[in-house]
Amino acid sequence: MHGTTEPTTPIEKRDRCADLPHRPRVLLGKMGLDGHDRGVKLIARLLRDSGVHVIYSGLWQTPRSLAIGARDEDADCIACSMMSNSHLVLVPRLLDECRKLGRSDMVVNVGGIIPQEDVKPLLEAGVHRIFHTGAGLDTIVDSVREAVKAHVPLTSPSAEAVLARRISMAHAKPTGKMAGRRPKRVVGITGAPGAGKSTLVAAMVGEAVRRGRRMAVIAFDPMSPITGGALLGDRLRVDFNAVDEKVFYRSLAIVGEDYASLPDILGLLGEAGFDEVVVETVGAGQNDVAIRNHVDRTAVVVVPGMGDSVQMDKAGILEIADVFVANKADHAGEAKLVRELLDVAGGRPILETIATQGKGIVELLEALFPA
Repeated sequence: MHGTTEPTTPIEKRDRCADLPHRPRVLLGKMGLDGHDRGVKLIARLLRDSGVHVIYSGLWQTPRSLAIGARDEDADCIACSMMSNSHLVLVPRLLDECRKLGRSDMVVNVGGIIPQEDVKPLLEAGVHRIFHTGAGLDTIVDSVREAVKAHVPLTSPSAEAVLARRISMAHAKPTGKMAGRRPKRVVGITGAPGAGKSTLVAAMVGEAVRRGRRMAVIAFDPMSPITGGALLGDRLRVDFNAVDEKVFYRSLAIVGEDYASLPDILGLLGEAGFDEVVVETVGAGQNDVAIRNHVDRTAVVVVPGMGDSVQMDKAGILEIADVFVANKADHAGEAKLVRELLDVAGGRPILETIATQGKGIVELLEALFPA
């Protein structure tokens, strides 16, 4: 018997996608009410360690939320699973939503406990591949590879789908120039890994939508230096069942602080009519300051326990802050953190937030995007 602390199905970390026209982009999610995510997280790691860019959307997705994600992320395929007995209802709806949202060509792979007699109806409905429990890694990776086609300008009735493809092409071959129109306000959100940046951004855009505003988010995550793979999990924090299409959310993988494509992307967003844009950086260290060259304002997210006053005095990321966000304000050490921030802030605003509870989010939105 294996202990529950033992790792699951170890594989060799190896780039299995280097020969393809571009890194595969797979939107991974679970539809319906299934609350178990261990299996889907395992698949996410296996794909990442094979050189795939995995966009993890999490649990309790609807067909529409998955279709919106696949379109805006310009995914090569959707890989979804669900509880048994719901696939004949949810999967056709997912395919229909992809058509409605301008991506009738989207490749959809389905996994789970699927009776053999249901395989034919799903394939006839338009599913590309079906995976039963126990499917091997090679089979899964092969299905992803099959979905990858060289990027060309997309013809679609959806402006968002066309924008998503243009972003893919700009990110692959950046010019470093802003060919379109720069959005009126571009805000960078940066800070150490685990500071809660993604949750803050999710809460902030949710509040913006409630106020009738339309925003775009570009979220960067690190690319593996070994396999070229990436786990893009930032959109996991956003409730797309609530915000629907009112937020254009795009995840991208980079090495280090390589923001070479950001000017191109911002120009495309401005040209598409987005005036308010959030750029979320990768988990940043002390000397990760390049984002300030691309945004109008920078919010640096800090949390209790990040270090003592000596760390505060060191040159680096704290110097680029236009606004300090002391997140996780319900954690021990918050008062000490704010006192030490006051010593280095020099009059710059310090906002306290509890992103998981929505506290301080209104004030943060108003500080970064004044009406």
